[in-house]
Amino acid sequence: MDVQTDHDLSENSCEKRAGFVGLGLMGGHMAANLLKAGWNVTGWNRSAAALDDFAARGGARAADVAALRDEPVIVFMLPDLGYIEEAAAGLLAGWSQSPPGPGTAVVVMSSVSPAAVRDFGARVCAASRGNAVVVDAPVSGGTKGARDGTLAIMAGAEETDFQRLLPLFNAMGGTVRRLGPLGSGSLAKACNQLIVGTTTAALAEAAELAERSGMDVGALYEVLSGGLASSRVLDIVGPRLAAKDYEPTGPAKFMHKDLSFVLESAEAVNAAVPMATAGVELYAELKRQGLGDLDLAAVRQTISNLSNDAAVKTN
Repeated sequence: MDVQTDHDLSENSCEKRAGFVGLGLMGGHMAANLLKAGWNVTGWNRSAAALDDFAARGGARAADVAALRDEPVIVFMLPDLGYIEEAAAGLLAGWSQSPPGPGTAVVVMSSVSPAAVRDFGARVCAASRGNAVVVDAPVSGGTKGARDGTLAIMAGAEETDFQRLLPLFNAMGGTVRRLGPLGSGSLAKACNQLIVGTTTAALAEAAELAERSGMDVGALYEVLSGGLASSRVLDIVGPRLAAKDYEPTGPAKFMHKDLSFVLESAEAVNAAVPMATAGVELYAELKRQGLGDLDLAAVRQTISNLSNDAAVKTN
């Protein structure tokens, strides 16, 4: 077997190569920004249309995920860890027969369970005979941040692995931080979603209360933005809530999954999370109402439906 050396991902390295799995609403823009930053990216996506668009931007096509086995870094941007594990099955099977080069990085940029991604890291380590490491680096900023390359990237990694991957992260994000070892990035994203999910729900509640009381929601949000209630959530999601614009920028059903990770993490350390608990139930109701594939702002419709049901019961 040939002697393999550690992968070098520094800015001046000729090894600015990456595999990218998942070229959807977020991943397509993220991979395109890697291309713009001078990376040679080979992508794979389940649907052909996204892969065609990626190829038109200058990316290379992989026949399957296993074909990415020799890339120094493989990014996964799929809906949940179950999808990642399914997609990576052939890759890990190949590595168990012939391990990758030392320093290979598997980067999970999806929102996943902190505990489950640590288990996944152990399986990748075993399959690769210690030559591959998993880093969790979920993102926040939505499709706009993905398109503009301004995502907030929350990484869980050892310091040396994080530093090696910084050129990759900086090509996609504006704010990049290491929060601790594997799993820390996913916990940080869960905290992010706790704030985003409950704040969006609170704004939706306020909108319904105001409109049913004869108030203009746009005017309400405008005055709120000048006070302590101002927030990025109000700035970005507020206009969609006010207009009842539920065209998806990302499916609302994922908020239920993400808040469930908050409950899971809180139980492990005996932390009380009453807001997350209420949020999980509210977004479960959103899914029960068949609104899960709409934008996060559709939580306003969920609250409206609950209000209508309450009115029927009262009458």
